[in-house]
Amino acid sequence: MDAFFASVEQRDNPEYRGKPLIVGGKPNSRGVVAACSYEARKFGIHSAMPCSQAYRLCPQAIFVPVRFEAYREASAKIREVFWRYAAQVEPLSLDEAYLDVSYTAAFDGIATKIAQAIKHEIKQETGLTASAGVSYNKFLAKVASDMDKPDGLYVITPKQGAAFVQALAIEKFYGVGPATAKKMKALDIYTGADLKTWSLPDLQAHFGKSAAYYFNIARGIDERAVKSFRERKSLGKETTFAQDIKDVDVLLGHFKALVVQVFQGLDKHELQGKTITIKVKYADFKQVTRSKTEPNMINQSQALTLIPKLLADTQAGIKPVRLVGFTVSGLENQEKKDAKMQLGLNLD
Repeated sequence: MDAFFASVEQRDNPEYRGKPLIVGGKPNSRGVVAACSYEARKFGIHSAMPCSQAYRLCPQAIFVPVRFEAYREASAKIREVFWRYAAQVEPLSLDEAYLDVSYTAAFDGIATKIAQAIKHEIKQETGLTASAGVSYNKFLAKVASDMDKPDGLYVITPKQGAAFVQALAIEKFYGVGPATAKKMKALDIYTGADLKTWSLPDLQAHFGKSAAYYFNIARGIDERAVKSFRERKSLGKETTFAQDIKDVDVLLGHFKALVVQVFQGLDKHELQGKTITIKVKYADFKQVTRSKTEPNMINQSQALTLIPKLLADTQAGIKPVRLVGFTVSGLENQEKKDAKMQLGLNLD
C-alpha cells in the first residue's frame, strides 16, 4: 500500500488531502514518524525520523496520532481482496503481502492483469491506492513493488531478472539494510554485479548465515515459497456496477455469475462450505449482508436456490444497488472431509 497510515488519514479526513501529513508523535515530542504522506516526503521526511526533526524540515506539516484500529480495518478489507485471487497470501505487515497467483485462473492466469484487478478492487472498496511488483520469485517481486510508486505496477520477467539484479544498487536489495549496505560498500560491493563476483565461501566469511541468501539473490534466485499463516476460511467475489441497479432480476443475474465464479474457485482448491453470504451495497453506500448455513456442504445448485430468498430480505428492488457480493465460508478441504467420513464408518 502507498503511504498506508497517512493515506487512510487523508481518505477519512478530506482536509488533509494534498498536504504534508505526518502520522506519529507530536512535533515537540520525543516520538517518531510512523508514516508520512507523499507531500511530506518531498521535504525529506521519512518513517522512523524523530518528529522534532520532521517539524524542522516542514513546520507547516499536519501531525496526527496513530489510529491502529482504522489501519487494521482497512488492512482486513485489503486482504479480503487478496484472497479472491491468490492461492497463498503471506503478510509482511498490515500494508504489504506476498501473493502466489501461480494457480489463479482469472485473466487466463496472466499475473500483470491479476495485479491490475487487485489494485482496482482495493481502490474501489477502500479508496486507497496500492503498488504492485510482479515477478517469478519473492525477492524480485518485493523489489519491483518499490520501483513504481505511488499507484504503480512494475514487472520483472524471467528473461529480465538476471540483468535487472546486476544493475540494481546494493541498498535497493530487499534484505540488505543500511548497516549491511555500508559493510558491503566498504568491500567495494555497490551493485548486484559486484555482489555476483563474490564466491559463497568469501561471503560466508563476512556475512555468516546470510551469505547464501546474498549469493542467490545476486543471481536472481529465490526458492522460498509463499506461505499463508492461516487456512482459507472463505472464498468470495464482488462486482461493482457502472450504473446503480434496481431491477431484482438483473441483480439475480449478476449473483448467478458470481456464484459460478466462486464455485469454480472452490473446485480448483478442492474446498466446500456450509455457509453462503450475500452482500448488497446500496447507492447511498450503506451495505447489508444476509447469510444461510446448512448442516451439510452447499453445492452450486443449492446456492442458486437460496440466493433469491436472501435477496428478498434486503431492500433490493426498493433502493438502487451499486455492488453485490457472494461468499462461501465455513470451508473444509475435500480430502479432510473424506477422511473424517471414512474414520467415522462403523466397520463392525
